[in-house]
Amino acid sequence: KNKGHVTTKRELPLRPAARKGKRCAGVQKVKDIIREVAGFSPYERRLQELLKVGKEKRALKLAKTRLGSMKRAKNKREEMATALRASRVK
Repeated sequence: KNKGHVTTKRELPLRPAARKGKRCAGVQKVKDIIREVAGFSPYERRLQELLKVGKEKRALKLAKTRLGSMKRAKNKREEMATALRASRVK
């Protein structure tokens, strides 16, 4: 099984494609300021209400119809749940 010439694995630099989709610090600050000023959209407020009463599956279905994909819906539901937790702490 371990035949052949022995080689050592080279440590290659990260390719630009590995960074794709990662949010920069400046962009994150801008998004935070916008969220602070504008608040939540009506469907996001409805999602929070559904999560408050414990209807997580209904919230997921609502998010899926609004956003179009299951992955985005799960991320949005998690985002709204964290926002709820943060508002309860304050």
